[in-house]
Amino acid sequence: MKTIFASLIALTFAANVFAEGSSGPPNATAAFLKNPQTGGLKLNGAGNLYAGHHGLLIVAESGGSLIAIDTRHTGVFAAVKPIANFGAKVAGALGTTAAKVTINDLKANPETGVVYISVRRSDGVSAILTLDAAGKLAALDTTKLNWVRVKLADKLRISRISAIGLANNRVLAAGQSNDAFRSKIFSIPTPMEHGSTANIYSTDTYHVAHGRWETKAPIQSFILMQDAGKPYLVGSFACTPIAKFPLANLKDGAQVKGTSVLELGSGNRPLDMFTYQSGGKQWLVTHSMRFHKLFKYTPSKYWAARIDMKLITASGEKTNKTATRRNKTIANDPQGVEIIEALHGAVQVDAYGKQQAILLREANGKLNLEIVKLP
Repeated sequence: MKTIFASLIALTFAANVFAEGSSGPPNATAAFLKNPQTGGLKLNGAGNLYAGHHGLLIVAESGGSLIAIDTRHTGVFAAVKPIANFGAKVAGALGTTAAKVTINDLKANPETGVVYISVRRSDGVSAILTLDAAGKLAALDTTKLNWVRVKLADKLRISRISAIGLANNRVLAAGQSNDAFRSKIFSIPTPMEHGSTANIYSTDTYHVAHGRWETKAPIQSFILMQDAGKPYLVGSFACTPIAKFPLANLKDGAQVKGTSVLELGSGNRPLDMFTYQSGGKQWLVTHSMRFHKLFKYTPSKYWAARIDMKLITASGEKTNKTATRRNKTIANDPQGVEIIEALHGAVQVDAYGKQQAILLREANGKLNLEIVKLP
């Protein structure tokens, strides 16, 4: 039986920690950080984010490091409200104009609904902004917060960290290095120890649209799942094969061979992935940017589809060279793959509460913050 467990393992681990005699509620410091620093955090270029339970926020830095922060954002879920021209509000919080701000990522705290936005000004200054249910938008104040920094590799140059996840007592990150096998998966055991480094695995994936095995193209986005009791990373690449990688019994430096299970078509770059339940099924949402000619059924280069997770568990004859391929001329093809119209034009997307998504949508040259119901 298949189980999506990116957040469930985090909850289980924290529960085990506090079952051993701690009297306080679970928090990110106790569950996920080792030898944490307090205050004095200076970001070296903030990129992609991961927001987890118990106030955990992980930030990818330029140069190949991860910063794990205990934000102390715990408690009950309180949804933020939609904000028109949110890009201008972000720029105002940074003391500049919208044209001089790049929003790198948006993630939501699954426990409290607080939204985190990774931003960079044109002068190179990076910041993490937070938005709460009261509508307050401000830079995350780390003056009194605990944090750790983990460098992913000592000898490799990491050009980009494309995605971050947490499961099975380890943090996983995907990225691209400067060696011959460029596509990498980085693994860091939890609790994450300040000053430590990651285990590194190279990936080898059959690229269905290209008709060959590839080691250079990095995983652009991923989720973590279990299939038949075994842990897997399910990743998506440019031009958009979806492949699953076994995570059990990996050794540092090993090459991990992926199994391609679905091809969504060339000309797309994945941006975000998450799962949700609807109609008695588990769905994988994959959100992409199209860099070729637009589909006739998507009015924007930003589009998304939901995939029945049964397709992801394919094996044998329905993988790699014979993996299921999508007919790009048809919106809902093959069976179990459906375009999500509510996410047309979304630049950033994340799961938000039950069967909802929070997103930044382009409209008339502006970025609006919206919350939409998923099908």
